[in-house]
Amino acid sequence: MRSTATFVPIRRLMEPTMRIWPGRPYPMGATWDGTGVNFALYSRNATAVDLCLFEDRASTKESVTVPLKRGTGFVWHGYLPDIRPGQLYGFRVDGPYDPVAGQRFNRNKVLLDPYAKALGRDITWDDSLFGYSVGESDMSFDKRDSAAVAPLGAVINDAFVWGDDVRPNVPWNKMLIYEANVRGLTRLNPKVATSRRGTYAGLCSPAVIRHLLKLGVTSVELMPVHHFAKDQFLVERGQTNFWGYSSLGFFAPEMTYSSADSPQETVREFKRMVKTLHKHGLEVILDVVYNHTGEGSEMGPTLSFRGIDNSSYYRLAGNHRYYDNFSGCGNSWNVNDPFSLQLIMDSLRYWLQEMHVDGFRFDLASVLGREPRDFDPGAAFFDAVQQDPVLSQVKMIAEPWDAVGSYDLGNFPGHWKEWNGQYRDTVREFWRGDHGKLRDFATRICGSSDVFQHNGRSPLASINFVTSHDGFTLKDLVSYNQKHNEANLENSGDDHNRSWNSGFEGETPNKDINHLRDRQRRNFLTTLFFSQGVPMLLAGDEFGRTQGGNNNAYCQDNEISWVDWNLQPERQAFQKFVRRTIQLWRENPVFHRQTFFKPSMHGETEDRDIHWLTPAGEPMTSADWEAGFARCVGMLLDGRMVEEFDSSGEPLEGNTVLLLMSASEDDIQFRLPPLDEGCYWQCELDTFYPTRRPKSLPPGHSYPLKTRSMSLFVRRQERRSTFRKCTGQKQK
Repeated sequence: MRSTATFVPIRRLMEPTMRIWPGRPYPMGATWDGTGVNFALYSRNATAVDLCLFEDRASTKESVTVPLKRGTGFVWHGYLPDIRPGQLYGFRVDGPYDPVAGQRFNRNKVLLDPYAKALGRDITWDDSLFGYSVGESDMSFDKRDSAAVAPLGAVINDAFVWGDDVRPNVPWNKMLIYEANVRGLTRLNPKVATSRRGTYAGLCSPAVIRHLLKLGVTSVELMPVHHFAKDQFLVERGQTNFWGYSSLGFFAPEMTYSSADSPQETVREFKRMVKTLHKHGLEVILDVVYNHTGEGSEMGPTLSFRGIDNSSYYRLAGNHRYYDNFSGCGNSWNVNDPFSLQLIMDSLRYWLQEMHVDGFRFDLASVLGREPRDFDPGAAFFDAVQQDPVLSQVKMIAEPWDAVGSYDLGNFPGHWKEWNGQYRDTVREFWRGDHGKLRDFATRICGSSDVFQHNGRSPLASINFVTSHDGFTLKDLVSYNQKHNEANLENSGDDHNRSWNSGFEGETPNKDINHLRDRQRRNFLTTLFFSQGVPMLLAGDEFGRTQGGNNNAYCQDNEISWVDWNLQPERQAFQKFVRRTIQLWRENPVFHRQTFFKPSMHGETEDRDIHWLTPAGEPMTSADWEAGFARCVGMLLDGRMVEEFDSSGEPLEGNTVLLLMSASEDDIQFRLPPLDEGCYWQCELDTFYPTRRPKSLPPGHSYPLKTRSMSLFVRRQERRSTFRKCTGQKQK
């Protein structure tokens, strides 16, 4: 349900009375200064630019057309002292229509301002939106006017009372990222007011904040909130772009995520969300899509960039009629054009300085590093970020691949963090029971030194995840061998999921299978939180969200994608286990290292911060690591050798912990290693016994590690009563 607030149209302004002053080339877009509005638009190759003013959303034609003057640096600008916030506007841009030369100007099309800070009207799909005649070649020229259906920008007043808003600035080694879709997270939450479900306001509601804080989340990573195109082919078959990876407005918050019905209030609602989350210590990280736009290939519509200056904004192939398509979405952003690069920088700074977000995750970030065609960590984009006094100080996360095969994990500049797809794949394979994965598994949970250490980076360069929006949910990962994407009406989605259905495809009443699935889910999340690096949790995995086996629900704005908050007892129990696991992760500094472990996995010395153990309690040998059948290992982390410091520079010392991990189909007797006199091992967590209270055991005890399970032991000092009660032994 949306707010009943109505949009207030501006007073009709007649051309003879319209005052037009020269204006300024910067800032770009529409800027209200308290007196009037400056409009500025970049187009290197245009021959004329007209500003078009619309009365309201229902307008089929602009009421006023204002020619802009070409100024310095190919920026067309003008200042209108009679315009106020709320004004709807677009542009008509004239120039050559010559697709072979890379030019696709068509002044019959009203175009969205690339710098629009709010959408005043969304797209209404119609053939008139296309620069060519639909059904003919893209070399044809369409003369129909798109004014009645084109997306429009809205002038806004940026004023907002931030008060004492402060960025949480959570250290990387204390971060828990929670990936969520604004709409999907709260659409079904009964504790959120009906009018706010699926909105920015709903995301910062007390019920959601309580959930995040009790879970232990520090940073909310929002799937795209830049205003995005709802693809025509999806709309025509009754679907929509639910994920939002089709950006059209790089400064405007997505209007359908607002509970308000006005452009101004949409912006303010987003700001209130950020301010509220900050008040509770929660960071806001945006998933941003600068690698392509929602205009698609040469057969796509002319909505903004294509009609403003196609050859400047997009990377063109050798035949300039076509686009370089590194994104897999029809086009690629031209990062090598100075003004196109400037737009990305301006957009990032706007979201940081004006909207107060805390960082960014870059979709298909490898595309931004192609210079000219291959990935280069010294590309202009990375240099621009690094030298920027604002952007260089905030959190930057890369998805280190693109859609045409570039996989650049570990190759991004030093201050960047990266989604670690190798971690995801290896952890899935190990717990599935694949042979020969033990060494790789050990490397991944230790921070992937083979990937990141070569250029001086730390384990914190690795964003660890088992599931994300793209693929199976955690519950589906243990319930399906194959994708079930029939609802998409297409054969989309990955066929290589590294999943295991535990013996039956889909939902089943079989208790044994369900117990195994639940244990596997616990194994995955326990591994995630006890690994070195930065953990990321997919929204809803903490209590068992399912998409019915759909591993590509990008077009499902319905119960398939919405988080189900109906927590039956078994879902509550799982959530309780996850909370306990996160608490243990947070309490133990050995899981928060900012440097890699010293030793290799070969041989042992006395002075080591990590020891690898066989089930017999002996050091792992090279032969043990190479045994393809081996699927069980112990990892001992010495809390006295954390080599980390607190905020005052004092050395940290944590608990010594022991992790026992077995993907074996058999139970294994694991001999607990020796300890100093007066100490014992306390089993704090066992994925086979999720509700069992902590259990104390003496060194040298043979612990029955159950099939496909994981246990966490913590070194404790003996206490006479506790030790005797838990072990039945007398203290010496």
